Amino acid sequence: MRRSRSLLAVVLCSIASFGAAVTAVAVTATTAVADVRPGKSEADKAAREGKAAADKAAQEEAAKAAKAGKADASDPSNPGSPGTTGTTDTKDKPDASDPAEPGKSAGASGTGATTSPNKGKKLKLDYVVAVINDAIILNSELETRRLPVLSEAQQITDPKERERRITKLTSQVLDEMVNEELIVQAAEAAKVEIESSEVQSAIDEIKQQNNLDDAGLSAALAAQGLTIAGYKQEMRRQLLRLRAMNTLVAPKVQITDEDIRARYDQMARRTEQVQAVKLAHMLFKLPEHATEQQLAEAKEKASKAIARVKAGEDFAKVAATESDDDSTKATGGELGWFQRGSMANPEWEPIVFAMEKGDVRGPVTGPQGFHVFMVTEVKRSDLKPFPEMKEQLSRELRRREMDKQTQTWVEELRKKAYIDIKLQ
Repeated sequence: MRRSRSLLAVVLCSIASFGAAVTAVAVTATTAVADVRPGKSEADKAAREGKAAADKAAQEEAAKAAKAGKADASDPSNPGSPGTTGTTDTKDKPDASDPAEPGKSAGASGTGATTSPNKGKKLKLDYVVAVINDAIILNSELETRRLPVLSEAQQITDPKERERRITKLTSQVLDEMVNEELIVQAAEAAKVEIESSEVQSAIDEIKQQNNLDDAGLSAALAAQGLTIAGYKQEMRRQLLRLRAMNTLVAPKVQITDEDIRARYDQMARRTEQVQAVKLAHMLFKLPEHATEQQLAEAKEKASKAIARVKAGEDFAKVAATESDDDSTKATGGELGWFQRGSMANPEWEPIVFAMEKGDVRGPVTGPQGFHVFMVTEVKRSDLKPFPEMKEQLSRELRRREMDKQTQTWVEELRKKAYIDIKLQ
């Protein structure tokens, strides 16, 4: 099934089913009307035959009851008498509900009494969670996509906080899927194409990088609820999105020599020329799987500490009273010297290496909680000449501008599209 099925196809299917049902009801109603409108002579004849048959049946029932010692004192010739048994001996008459009985009446239910293969099973029905122009996203697709990002949220012990986090993640994943579908639609409208050989080459490269054969890849995909066919389809969509961005967005990215030179001059003044920094910090710990309230409280505590330092208080004294890092608070939060590439958390490097001596930054997220950093010393190094840095800086600037232009393009696609989020 195509990842985003055509909404029109679903609607047409529903209309066809509805039309068939209406036709069946109409035929049944017509037959019923014809049956209750016999001619006058036919009605008289049917009445006489019906009375005779009823009398005969009543007599037979009375005879059987008498033979069994259960005869009633009332007149057996009167079929309406209270003494007449109002039941039918199922041993002597074919059971209309018995599928093995050749005399079964098909008109009782309109179809044969066939047992459903799903009888006794709990069926999980799929449903639409988003409509994007003429395409849809199914809940099953959303479930598969969000599975890898839910593991951490599902470990949260507080039920309300766990539900809130899962709801937020689900909404983010669906929003990403909507953006991807819009890019695919834009690619198809622009006649951007991906060959089957390109899809296979991409998959072969992934197998090689992960040291997998076909069986290993199938097993890895199965563990994530995916199939090879579905993976190939998703790979095609991913390649299609990348090519669409390179075809439709990349031409809008313009980087001049002046832009590159300005970036180099900025580096010379500040960031990349810093070889090493001497740091002090304050730590504001968070429990594992912290709630939103705990996050807010820790962030507020860190912000207050920063405000005290910026107001003139000594960083070391504030760290001694406020920091949760018992191993450094006694020494004013001193961490020592750090060179590029030596920090435990690589995400901190662009922050601290952009700081000048005496700068205070935070709150900065870390594995244990929030950090407040202060640079107490800086060692600088010589920057490479501009000609040696030009190509590297050009790629960096193009990547940044490409990200910016892509975001703008997707926002424009969303404004022009029909999007209906039906997430329950």
